[in-house]
Amino acid sequence: MDLSTAIPVWDIAARLAAAAVCGAALGFDREIRGKAAGLRTHTLVAISAAVTTLVALELYWGMAGRAGGSGGEMDPTRVIQGVAQAIGFISAGVMFRAGTTVRGATTAAVIWMAGALGIACGAGFYVLAGMALALCLAVMIVFSYAMRWMPEPVKPED
Repeated sequence: MDLSTAIPVWDIAARLAAAAVCGAALGFDREIRGKAAGLRTHTLVAISAAVTTLVALELYWGMAGRAGGSGGEMDPTRVIQGVAQAIGFISAGVMFRAGTTVRGATTAAVIWMAGALGIACGAGFYVLAGMALALCLAVMIVFSYAMRWMPEPVKPED
């Protein structure tokens, strides 16, 4: 059984750990607010996106090694399309409409962000993931406080 990888095992572990931390940070915020998807969901979404990205990169570089330096027709960026579609499907599951109100849109957006952070970590873009995580947490926390000071929306007449 060959356990060699194009990406060093320690780097794979670091990428997965970074994805888990990013997902957990987002999920923790949703968890303490009592939202539909919390700590486990966001962490698992980020890890799964990272794993999928890592597998795509490993397959690409594995084929590149056998093809004499090029990955042939394989495009590892296509995995991002598949992950985005899958996360969109999961996100849609936490949104629902009640009359004129849509609930769960923010949680769905945060699940989407967890997936994006997982992709970034899986690809090894730690600085990008860290900056996006910080910005996302700032938006969720600061805007939550700001919304407390906003007036109630006016309901349209029937």
